[in-house]
Order: sequence, then structure tokens, then C-alpha cells
Amino acid sequence: GKATNPDARPPEVVFTFEKVSAPRIASKGNNNKDEPGAFLAREWLRNRCVGKSVSFETRKQGATAGDRVYGLLFMTDEAGNKSNLALECIQKGFAIPKIQKNDNDDEVADSDDPAKQYERELLAVLEEAKQGKVGIHAEVPLVRSIKNAGDDFKTISLVETVKKATKGTITCVIEYCFDGSRYRCHITDPAFEDYQYGNFTLLLGGVAAPRFGNPRMDPPTSSEPYADEARQFVEFRLLQRELEITLHGTDMSGVCAVGTVHHPRGNIAVELLKNGIAKMSEWSVRLMDISLIPALRAAEIGAKRTNLKVWTNYVPPQLAGASEIIGTVIEVLTGDTLSILPSGETYDSESKLRKVSLASVRAPRAGNEKIGRADENYAVECKSKLRILIIGKSVKVTVNYERDIPMGPNTETRQFGTLAVGRRVDIGEVLVTEGLATTQRHRDGDQKSARYDMLVAAETAAKAAKKGLHSTKEYKGGAINDLADPRKAKAYSETLMRSKSLKGITEYVFNGARFRMFLPSENCYITFSPNSLRCPQPSPNPGSRSGKPSEPFGDESKRHARLTVLQRNCEIACTGVTNGGVMTGTMYIGSGALRRDYGTELVSLGFASVDQRKIEYGEAPKSLIDAQLAAQSKKSGIWSVEQPISTREQTPKSNSKRKEEAVRIALSEIVSGNQFFFRVIGDEAARAIDESMKIFTSTNGTDSAECEVKTGNVVAALFDDGNGKSWYRAKIMERAEKGCVKVLFIDHGNSISVPVASHLRPLDMTLGIKEVPAVAKEAELALTLVRSLSEDEGIEAAQMLQHLGWGKELTAHIHCDIENKLQLTLMDGDKNLNNQLVADGLARVVKQYIINSMLSKVSDGNSIVKLGKDLQKSQENARRSRIGIWRYGDIGDDDEAE
Repeated sequence: GKATNPDARPPEVVFTFEKVSAPRIASKGNNNKDEPGAFLAREWLRNRCVGKSVSFETRKQGATAGDRVYGLLFMTDEAGNKSNLALECIQKGFAIPKIQKNDNDDEVADSDDPAKQYERELLAVLEEAKQGKVGIHAEVPLVRSIKNAGDDFKTISLVETVKKATKGTITCVIEYCFDGSRYRCHITDPAFEDYQYGNFTLLLGGVAAPRFGNPRMDPPTSSEPYADEARQFVEFRLLQRELEITLHGTDMSGVCAVGTVHHPRGNIAVELLKNGIAKMSEWSVRLMDISLIPALRAAEIGAKRTNLKVWTNYVPPQLAGASEIIGTVIEVLTGDTLSILPSGETYDSESKLRKVSLASVRAPRAGNEKIGRADENYAVECKSKLRILIIGKSVKVTVNYERDIPMGPNTETRQFGTLAVGRRVDIGEVLVTEGLATTQRHRDGDQKSARYDMLVAAETAAKAAKKGLHSTKEYKGGAINDLADPRKAKAYSETLMRSKSLKGITEYVFNGARFRMFLPSENCYITFSPNSLRCPQPSPNPGSRSGKPSEPFGDESKRHARLTVLQRNCEIACTGVTNGGVMTGTMYIGSGALRRDYGTELVSLGFASVDQRKIEYGEAPKSLIDAQLAAQSKKSGIWSVEQPISTREQTPKSNSKRKEEAVRIALSEIVSGNQFFFRVIGDEAARAIDESMKIFTSTNGTDSAECEVKTGNVVAALFDDGNGKSWYRAKIMERAEKGCVKVLFIDHGNSISVPVASHLRPLDMTLGIKEVPAVAKEAELALTLVRSLSEDEGIEAAQMLQHLGWGKELTAHIHCDIENKLQLTLMDGDKNLNNQLVADGLARVVKQYIINSMLSKVSDGNSIVKLGKDLQKSQENARRSRIGIWRYGDIGDDDEAE
């Protein structure tokens, strides 16, 4: 019947044909086995009347049968002919009459009694069915055995078989509706003989209808709103219908199949969503074909907009910020998060940047050295790919949702959106397609990317292709050599300087002229700074423990570097390394016609100055000096602020120039082929300190004592010179392996690593370096360069110096000092040791700017000029003779010897 109230369920009755008995259908009561012909009888009646209009005549209603009624059921065809389904059922052999014979039946023959007339008609059609041997009267009527998923077959096996045979489609009858999206299905498809007459539970793909409560639970649970309406909706359209079902997969437990029901008049899932009596189920959507999902999304959006039924109280999420951001990418923070400078904004503060994450995309997480967490697989590759795609480019972000992200004790409202660059409408999809990222598993009802279904499809394709994160091969992320340690940087510097040009990527900006860089060709990280620049100090990073105050235009200089250099490809040429392990050289940015020297650009903008010492020594390139003069004339950057008067400039240069002197010396330690320590022969301070340390040893013995172990401190350190252990003055240079420090014996020049616990003790106050300066002086052979001891020519040069000068009294002509190293010409009688090393091809002459620097430091440079000419002549002879470092030809200006 029809419901009197649109929101109420229509009245229902259980109708039984009067005086008709049909075979029992299979159930648990009869071991899931039909009586002969029972299934065919049920199928005939189902096909005959389900979903069609009927009329009925009630003959009686049992006293204990509840809403069950007995009577006659009629159907009218298009011609207006009315047929009795009870008679038709018996006529076709699907049932038999159920007539109780009374003793008076032979005596009473009242043909006008409707009941008796009905009985006679039943018996007549029964005889007709028997003669035709139809239905249950056939010689071998169908007897069906029911199979149940879980007991007789696995649901996953059914799904796999159907997908393989018919691309996932199977014919079934919807036997029961648990709720609007969960049904019991009976397989009738003859193409699947092994599963025919099997029952399984189907979850409607892509939707979740309100669930019914369970009154038998303790405490009882109530049904969700609109649960009854949703079930009524599908029962009216699906119950007892034979329909095609496409199976997509199973739930996590593997008990229930997930599929789409194909109704002749449309998709029932779409109709449920459109009428507001179901919501989308994200986990089951991921199993479906991408072509089926847009209709579901559109239907749900329509129900949300009209606040229909389950969406009655739905309020669209409100964004705290703009729904669209157009700007330039300044930095890629992780594989799915970036910083953007919005268009029209001036980058004069870090607060102008907008941090945005890719909606519904999860990139592998980067590690954290502080807590010992390693990078997840493909974290580096994902971030690198994102950097290549977007850094420095104009992008458009369509914000899909916002989340509060915990950031220590505080929270940060982060925007998540779809990132478009050029023709690429979704950068997140590119990462997912290449297997470098995955899609987020959102909970039902969570906000997500507007292109979420495309992302899921891209991930499915990446899994099928076994790309990246989905590969079955073992991940082999290569280790990268980090040259942050000064010792490692110095050891590796010669290799970097040997390369004339290196491609690099700026990973981090410390200030406007100091960067952490990755060199792909060398597979290493370095700290790099352009030559001859002095950059103002920027403000410390938030949370930094550094207390250094910022200098004028320090922040502006750093922001300029972040805007032009950070995470960009650049080209560098390394020419040196500092004591702190910072590689120095020239840096070029841009390409083609836009290629330019970064150092010159920084100086021209007034964001850096040229090191005054480099100018005085003649080491600063003319391009930098010209750029600084131009910036000064324009009062750009730091030159707009009044500069302090330099004490260096106030002191007359003539007072700082050194007069050449000659002294008699003896070598005390050889560091390399042109670097050594020496003692002045006859130095009373040397004799006094040697005697004092002997007394110190005899007084204190060789037992250690607690002292302050700090780099730069001067202490007493034990050393065995072959005559037993003694105490010597030593300067702590750096910490070595665990429990040890590297010390320099300041009165002799040798360096060793000693255990702190057994080889150190404090000095007497009278033996400090203020009272008695270091006896051993560090020096270099003037105007010469040699290779390091890591190469054969470097060892040969050191051996040559030892052969020429060790154990001898030599005459040292002291010219000046450079970086606290005295520049000497060593003479052994008439033999010039500087010239001898160059003549034997074990040393080479320095560049002209170094010669000029030395000339600026002395009052009379004639001896330096003469030494330079002599060395050039010897070098040319060695080069022509192909000896020493020249054996393979010219070594070039960028050779590691520099």
C-alpha cells in the first residue's frame, strides 16, 4: 500500500496463497538444502510479481499469524485480463493444492460455493501440471544446495575469480537489506558454477548509509537518524531483484565484498547520496574505478548544499585565510610543504611568507639527527623533485582546507591546497604518479583535496607500475659525505679546487654570503662563501641560542640570498678553504644571458662589503672593488648608514711595514714541503724555557693533574722524545677521538693527539705564554707553493726540505708575515732552499697578487722582487724538463697546489 505520511513506512503484510503449498526453500533448518523444485518456484513468483502492481482478496487471517493473511493474489495484464497467481503457480508445477477432504464432500456438490469452485480449479490445474510433468512433477526437479561465504568459500576468492572472468561483473539476487548500503546477495549467474547459489554480504561501494542499532546489546544501541528511510529506499528498488553487480574488492577483514549495483534506471549509490540518506565512504571509494566517482561526489555536494536529511546540521568549513594564493615559491621545506611569497607583497619580512602544504598528499618524512631518526625512504628524492618543479616559479594554490598543526607548545594554522604550476594543474599528482608520495587516508567527513579521486587513481597506477615507494626492490639511498667538519673539509678541499667548475644546489642560507651547498658530482655537502666578502650579521633564527645581535642590512642581505640563491642551481669555483672548513671561491647564478657573479651582485646592492684586508693585499678582484665604489656612490644598503672609522685606516701604512732581517735558525718541525717551525739560535728564551720545563718535570713527576681542557688554552703535556717522558708547554688545538685532544707543542712545533686523563696538567703561572712567548716560530718558504702530504709530490717536497735543512744552522731572511706565518728565504751558505725546491719541480711560484701583498708589507721589496724573478726562472726550467709536479705537463692556475 501507500504511506499516509511521506516520512512513514508504508504498511506491509505477509501474504500466503490460500490452500496452496509450495516446496520449502533452503535454510538452516533443513541444512541449507531446497526441497525439490523449491528454488524454481520461488524464482517464478519473484520474476512474476516483484516490483509490479497486484490486487489481492483476503479470505482469512490466522489468529496467531500476526500480519500474515491468506487469500488470492491477482495480476492484470495490458489487455485487462486478470489472472489468479495461485492457480498459475500450480499449473506451472511450482506448488500443489492443500485441500482437506471432508466426509460430506461427495454428498455436497454445490457448484455455486466460491470456496468449492476454487478447490476444483486447483485440482484441475494440478492434474494438468502432472500430465505435463512440469516443475516439481518433473522426473528430476532441481534441488539447490546453498553455499555461504566464509563457510564454503572465501569472499576474496570470489572477487578475484569474477574480476578475471568478466572484469568484475556477476549476476545476483538481492535477498536482504541490512541497511541502505549493506545487502545479502545470492549468486544466480550460471557462468560461475563453483559459486552458483552462494550467498555473500555486499557493501555498496563509495557510500555508507546510517546504521541500525542493536537492542540486544548491553546497553542497547539506537539506530542512526534516517537508517530506516535509507533501507526502505533500497528495498523498494533492489530487494528481490536480479541485478548485475561489479565487485571492486573486499573490506579489511576480507569478509564482505565491495561493489557497485547496476540498476536499469541508474546507480543506487548516487541516488542514496542525492537524497541525503547516505554519505561517501572514503576507504571503499579507493577500491572503485575512477570513472564512477565524480557522480558520487557531485551527488553528495548537492545534498550538502541543500542540507538534506543526514546533512541537516552541516555547515561548510570556513577558511581563516584566502581561498586562493598566487605567488612565488621561496623555499621547499619538505616533500609536501613550501613557503610562498604572495604576488604584490614585498619580501621585507619572513612574516610575509605563507606556508602551504599539498592537500591530501603525504610525502616521506625527513629525519632528525637530534633524536636519531633517519629519513624515510624516498624523502630526499621527493623533496628534490618538488624543488625542481616549483622553486622560484609563479604558482597558484587553491586552498581546500585548513588544519591546526602542533608546533612545540603552540599550534599553527596550516593551509592545504592544490598547487598548480604552468600546465601542471596538480603538482601533488605528479609526485604521487612517480611513486614519491602517497595519498592521505582521510576519515569519512574530513575535508580533502578537490582532486582527491585523481590522486587515488595516480597512486593506484604507481602501485601497479611498482614505482618508487611501491617498488618491491630494496631501497638504496646513497650516503652523502658531509664536509661540515673542518678537518674533513680541508682534506677534501684540494679535490674541489682541482675542479674548475662545479654544479651545486644551495640547501641553506646562513647569511647573505654563506651557504650550505650540495655538490651532486662530488656527492657531498659543503659550507661555501664567495671570496673577499664581508656580509652583515642577520638576526638569529627563532629559537636559536645564538645571542649575536643583527647588524644593519643583515636581514636584507639574507633575504636577498633566500630569494635568489636558496635551493637554486648554481655554479661555483673553489679556490680556498678557511680554518673553519668553509670553502671559498666564485659563485655564479642564473643561466644564459642572466648568468651573473653573485658576489658582485651582492656588493653592488650594498648587502656586502669587500674585505679591506683583501683590498690592501691586492687580492680583491677589480669587479668587486668597482661594484663597491658604485654602491658607495649611490649610498645603497650598508652604505646608507654612517660607517665607523677604521683604526686600520687611521694608522699610517709606513708604521706597519716591516724591515727585512736575517737571523740564524734551526728547524724544529717540518709540517710540509714549505711550512715548518724554527728556533732562533742563541735565543735565551729557548734556553730558559727548556731548563724550566726540566725543573717542572722533576718537581711534578709524570703524573697528570686536572686542568681546564678548552681549545686555545696552554697547558703542560707529556711527550717522549726518546729519552723518557717529560712535560712540555702545549696549546690545545681541538678535541680528537673520545677522551683525547690534539695539542701543539709551542716551543718545538710538533703536534700530537694525547689522552686528557693521563697526559695533561696545568702549567705554573710563571710558565705562561704571556710571561714567556712561544719559542718555536711558524714560517713558510716565501713565494712558494707545494702539494699536500696526501700526494707523492707533497711527500717528496717535505723530504727534500728535511734533506736540505734539518739539523743545520741556516740563515733566514724574514720578509714579513701572512696569516701569522713568517715568510722566509732560507739560505744554507750560498744555497737558496726556496729556489732549490722550485728548481727540482717540487714547488711552484705563487700568483702575482700574493707577491704584491708581500711587497705592500715591507719597507724595501727589492729582495722579494729578486727572489720572485729567480724562482720564475727556476720554475720555467723545471717545467721544460718535465720534473716533479711538471712531469705530466702544465698544471694550470686552478691546480690543487694553490
